[in-house]
This record gives sequence, structure tokens and C-alpha cells, in this order.
Amino acid sequence: MERRLVMIRHAKSSWANPLQSDFERPLNDRGERDAPMMGERLKARNIIPDLIISSKAKRAKQTAKKIAAAVGYDAENIIWLDKLYHCIPSVFEETIYETHNRVKTLFIVAHNPGITEFVNELSDQFHTDQMPTCAMVGASFEAEEWNQFNSARKTVFLYDYPKNVT
Repeated sequence: MERRLVMIRHAKSSWANPLQSDFERPLNDRGERDAPMMGERLKARNIIPDLIISSKAKRAKQTAKKIAAAVGYDAENIIWLDKLYHCIPSVFEETIYETHNRVKTLFIVAHNPGITEFVNELSDQFHTDQMPTCAMVGASFEAEEWNQFNSARKTVFLYDYPKNVT
């Protein structure tokens, strides 16, 4: 069975309030525009999630909700995980392994630097120095279960970001 994983870095956040905690930083105006635009790009490619999992940080939650709305996914069904906040690549793998096998297309919304490190491990055919804000990397692979993710051969089929002119 073909499975698809789409890793999404949160959209551009605001630094307007220097006293605000990093966890509570919201999207800035550009982020508010970019997230739904990137969701529309996913919808145009017919990349629709069966499940969205996101960091609980405010900017990630806002990004996940805007992308969900754009692709027609019910935001009430997003799973919010504390452990995705500034996590290391192995936490993404753990999250993937815990995904129910009925899910064929999974979106994960999270943060740098871990998300860039993780996507660079997906395939020898793909590398990025840094995922820009609201960038998306999609990988497909054949597996009966999500817990076969690590051993499956993955093909990166998507790399897009707001300033990418396609």
C-alpha cells in the first residue's frame, strides 16, 4: 500500500512582542497569508490528509488549522502533540510509528531545526540546507504499516515553499 507523509514547517511567526514566550508566538501577516496559500497548493495537487498531527506551539497550531481549512480537513480532528515542539528527528519517527494504519496520507506540522534534519534523512535524492517557513516536503513509500517507515524506501515527491515559483 502506498503511504504519503507530508512534513510542514510552521508559517512565518511574529517577533513583535519581545516579552512573549517562544511557544506562544503567533503567525505574522506573511504567515497568515502563506499557510492557506500552501494549503491551496496541496489541494491543487490532490494531496489531502487522512490525519494531521501538529506541535502545540501557537504558530504551528495556526498553520495546521489554516492548511486544514484549505484542504477541507476538519480542524477538530487535528492531533496536538507537545513532543513535536522543537523535537529531534527520532520524535518524528516515533510519531509516525504510532499512526493508525488506516491513515494513508499523514501531515505533520512542526519546527526547525529538527524538521530539516528529518526531511534530509528521507532519501539520498533530496537535501535542503533549511526548510523555509511554511515549506512542505512530501515522501511516498510502500508499506502495510506505518511502523515500517524507517526500513521502507522513500521517494520525495514534493518540495514546495511560499516563495517557490512553479
